[in-house]
Amino acid sequence: MNFALILFILLVVSGAMWLIDVLWLAKRRAALARDRLAEFDARNAARAGVPPEFTARERTALAEDLTRRPWYMEYTASFFPVILIVFVLRSFLFEPFRIPSGSMIPTLAIGDLILVNKYTYGVRLPVLNTKLFEVDSPRRGDVMVFRFPHNPRQDYIKRVVALPGDEVGYLNRQLVLNRAPVPTRSLERFLDHDRMQHYAQFAESLDGREHRVILAEGMGVPVVPGFVHTHPQACRYGHEGVICTVPPGHYFVMGDNRDNSEDSRYWGFVPEENIVGRAFFIWLTLDGWIPSFERVGRFH
Repeated sequence: MNFALILFILLVVSGAMWLIDVLWLAKRRAALARDRLAEFDARNAARAGVPPEFTARERTALAEDLTRRPWYMEYTASFFPVILIVFVLRSFLFEPFRIPSGSMIPTLAIGDLILVNKYTYGVRLPVLNTKLFEVDSPRRGDVMVFRFPHNPRQDYIKRVVALPGDEVGYLNRQLVLNRAPVPTRSLERFLDHDRMQHYAQFAESLDGREHRVILAEGMGVPVVPGFVHTHPQACRYGHEGVICTVPPGHYFVMGDNRDNSEDSRYWGFVPEENIVGRAFFIWLTLDGWIPSFERVGRFH
């Protein structure tokens, strides 16, 4: 059971209890309070020598006790507004994610907490993930969060490098799009402090937008098909790498850490219905439990 489904169940339960309270139980408590307070006023009208402020405090305490929600409502209906706000924000606007692996280094590091725009690629029904209406489509170069095609309960984050209908290749560690090499320029070597390893670093340009990628020095990791593949007939593997034709309604994605990323080169394509949203902002980085704000900001 995923978090979206759990949140939806909590919303339904708390919302139902909130409605029951507003439409029925609250009115019953109010009517009972009116009757009991009327009895209190009549009883205390005949009491002599009692200070008025004492009677007022006693009446206020009785009113609060009579109108207070029962404990089971406090733990259900009272949380409904908060759960509703969280559900709307998370389902239709922005969802937080934590980067669990180094496949998107140098753009995203392990421990980065990011925000994902949920409406950029269309508004979808929560849980079912059915698109209600189109807003925009993924573009080459977008950093996209999606549900892994071979295990939809698991979220992945990669960069979109090819769109439906594109011919994309990764040959001799060079990205080729529609038979043209994707432009790159060399940058200074990148040091991965966790692995204490240097990588060759390049600025890669997709549709005029640059992002950084790194390659392990040496031969790199061979590109071979995985044990499972969404469309094995759409890809050709050889000693130079792989060439694929992206099927309609699917996307080809890769990690920026090219030699440490399990992506479309190995397991296939991302179907449109598996898209979660576009990642765009780092709001915190956790090194274990130690927070850091050095990397806060937008990324490409």
